[in-house]
Amino acid sequence: MGRNEALYQEAVNYIPGGVNSPVRAFGSIGSCPRFIARAEGSLLWDEEGREYIDYIGSWGPMILGHGHPEVLDRVQEACRRGLSFGAATAAEVEMAKLVCEMVPSIEMVRMVNSGTEAVMSAIRLARGYTRRDKIIKFIGCYHGHSDGLLVKAGSGVMTAGVPDSLGVPAGCTGDTLSARYNDLESVEEHFKRCGEEIAAVIVEPVAANMGVVLPKEGFLPGLRSLCDQYGALLIFDEVITGFRLCPAGAQGFLGACPDLTTFGKIIGGGMPVGAYGGRREIMELVAPLGGVYQAGTLSGNPVAMAAGLAQLSILRDFPESYQKLNHMADDFFEGIRQRIAEAGLPYQVNHIGSLGCIFFTDQEVTDYDSAKTSDTAKYADYCNYMLEHGVYLAPAQFEAMFLSMAHTELQLMNTLKVMETYWKQGK
Repeated sequence: MGRNEALYQEAVNYIPGGVNSPVRAFGSIGSCPRFIARAEGSLLWDEEGREYIDYIGSWGPMILGHGHPEVLDRVQEACRRGLSFGAATAAEVEMAKLVCEMVPSIEMVRMVNSGTEAVMSAIRLARGYTRRDKIIKFIGCYHGHSDGLLVKAGSGVMTAGVPDSLGVPAGCTGDTLSARYNDLESVEEHFKRCGEEIAAVIVEPVAANMGVVLPKEGFLPGLRSLCDQYGALLIFDEVITGFRLCPAGAQGFLGACPDLTTFGKIIGGGMPVGAYGGRREIMELVAPLGGVYQAGTLSGNPVAMAAGLAQLSILRDFPESYQKLNHMADDFFEGIRQRIAEAGLPYQVNHIGSLGCIFFTDQEVTDYDSAKTSDTAKYADYCNYMLEHGVYLAPAQFEAMFLSMAHTELQLMNTLKVMETYWKQGK
């Protein structure tokens, strides 16, 4: 028995399913979790000493690669000063100012501890601002595990065999309306029926929790127009896409403008952190200024702020790094398409910048229904093969691949060679 399996067998005695987040269990690919011992650059090593090229990057935040020297230096300095104060720090001010400078739609920002908390808080704020209760979300978009948003969610829920979640009272989801991603008519139907009750539309500007699904031309502007018409707020969930495609996030990359935006771990360099922000007139309703209550002892944690300041400063100061990364990613995902085509297979490759996904289906993937046509058994076989050959992919069909600025052209070519060998088997 290897070290990974031994750890897993011990873990299941003390942790539900042996993991602290469901997708880590590798259940949807019928495999044993890899317990990661360390990481550097674009590489991971598990507890058995096996090396992998990492295409998860802690689910997105490691855009600079693991262990960037400047980030580590700032974190170590912060740790020596103290791990947590539960009080205001200068780093929080610096971080807030930096986020507002980088993202034009944000005039004020509040730090929290996770993407789930950021979204939950933004929804509450939207309801407080509009004095309305209903929200519209999109089938297959995952916005964290708060009760009101576990309705037809994506990500791990799509492969876990649990359509939503036990333990969520019906009353918590009664004001959540579901629409189809990339289908403006389905959104307009809700507004026509109960527009004066709708506080907000929340959307991933690039859906990345049912695999990667790009917005069709006109979809995001259409949402903006409908929200303006009916007096609702538009919330972009950029927990995955924030600062991933360009310094201003997906909204800057796509030229869209939300009222509120949520961020996750990328603003903390991988540390547990999140944030939500938007127009000043909306954000000034948050306590202690206004009547929308939200608090957190660890919000703005000094160590997380140090890591985030280091990472975001690098991304701001070297925007040309995005051009290099996105160009490298374009070549990589096109290389995947070519090799799939050469093998005579019908699979789909969706990508935008350094974010991408392979769908094991012959249908174009534009929404939840088309994503669900993917053959998860074939993905499981492919994923296990890649893992055995030193390529670390998400252990679930409906997750994204993330490239980092630490990946090398040689690593990407080696990855394509492994893929080519696999697909030549006709799988």
